[in-house]
Amino acid sequence: MKTAFRLSVLAAAMSCTIATPVLAQDAAPTTEEELATMRAQLQALVSRIDQLEGELAETKAANEAQETAIAANAEAAAQPAPEPAPAAELEKKDGWSFKPRGRLMFDVGTIGAPESTGADDGFGNEVRRARLGASGDLPGGFGYKVEFDLAGDEIDVNDAYFSYDAGNAEIAIGQHNNFQSLEELTSSLHSSFIERAAFTDAFGFERRIGASITYESGIFLGQAGVFTDNFADTGTDNRSIDGRVVLMPKMGDTQLHFGGSLHYNDLGEEDATVRYRQRPFVHFTSTRFVNTDRLDADSEFGAGVEAAVISGPFHASAEGFWQTVDMPMAADNPNFFGGYVEAGYFLTKGDTRGYKGGKFDRVKPENPLGDGGIGSVQFNLRYDHLDLSDAGIIGGVQNGYQASLLWKPASNTLFSVNYGRMEYTDAVLPTDTGETDYGVDAFGVRAQVDF
Repeated sequence: MKTAFRLSVLAAAMSCTIATPVLAQDAAPTTEEELATMRAQLQALVSRIDQLEGELAETKAANEAQETAIAANAEAAAQPAPEPAPAAELEKKDGWSFKPRGRLMFDVGTIGAPESTGADDGFGNEVRRARLGASGDLPGGFGYKVEFDLAGDEIDVNDAYFSYDAGNAEIAIGQHNNFQSLEELTSSLHSSFIERAAFTDAFGFERRIGASITYESGIFLGQAGVFTDNFADTGTDNRSIDGRVVLMPKMGDTQLHFGGSLHYNDLGEEDATVRYRQRPFVHFTSTRFVNTDRLDADSEFGAGVEAAVISGPFHASAEGFWQTVDMPMAADNPNFFGGYVEAGYFLTKGDTRGYKGGKFDRVKPENPLGDGGIGSVQFNLRYDHLDLSDAGIIGGVQNGYQASLLWKPASNTLFSVNYGRMEYTDAVLPTDTGETDYGVDAFGVRAQVDF
């Protein structure tokens, strides 16, 4: 178009230029001076045409850019505004913060035992945990955590303590876990089976009121504390000392864990007793097939070892714990033992078991449900052993062979299917023929959510 426009203008100018000398021939010859003037006028006209073409191109480019910007703004305006992420923590500028916490676990299943034992078996269900609480920060480097369990007929206090952050060390005062066992210290939210290993409950591991210090630096973790009893038993004279040491090296992407713990509990009363017993894998039954019954005791001493590895989708862990009871009237003090060996594997790509601070942590699915995936799927196997017979005490032996399948559609939701076969020796519930060696089957399903 530019070329056509320029040629038309030049043609008009040339016609005028040629016509002028032709007409002038009738009047007088054209002089060289007149020709030079006309050539200069023609050159000025060409320059003006070039200038106008440049201005036209700039105006067109500016209009196109403006039209593009208007279209982009219109498209952006048509898109819905993204919803802001909900605030998980309410925070103030002066160092205060408040984070609500909670979990809900519902279990259902069955237990199959020999009929003549009189065991409470068959169908069972329960709200395993219905927990509400909060945690946060306080000015000056202090923090707090409090949780109440609403399951059952009473409101129980779980964690209830305040802490001080001293850099690599944290000091805690109040009711919290003393330092026994990787399995016990791992939150129930992140366990691989419907219930923890049998020895943790049998030997009475629980939260207690006390003061402790946790020190972590590099691959080293050290924990120690002095404790009394829990909120429900503050009238007792229990005084315990607990300690745990963990090494947490990494080899490439493989996380290793090696630990050990010691526990000493002075019962502090002349007529004090202890009792060690355990359910058959699931919690919704009150039946125990292994049970030492009440033992007169002055004190308890426990020692445990623990090891674990996490490598991509695979994990394995193992523990052993020995519990010795100082019985004042016994010729020999009984030494009971519990332990387990476990392995698990994720069937979904990219998923792995979480680990933090010397314990297993939350699994976060690589591809959650609703975000292009199905969540994480994990299969686990465990051999669980508990021996409550020693030094004349016949509490029975429980050998558990267990399997679980866990599905996490998202980070805070879990569904779990569990099966356990418990083989008993010297069970405390005999059959009608006096048999105490038999097997019990347990099946349980859990639905779980937390925030």
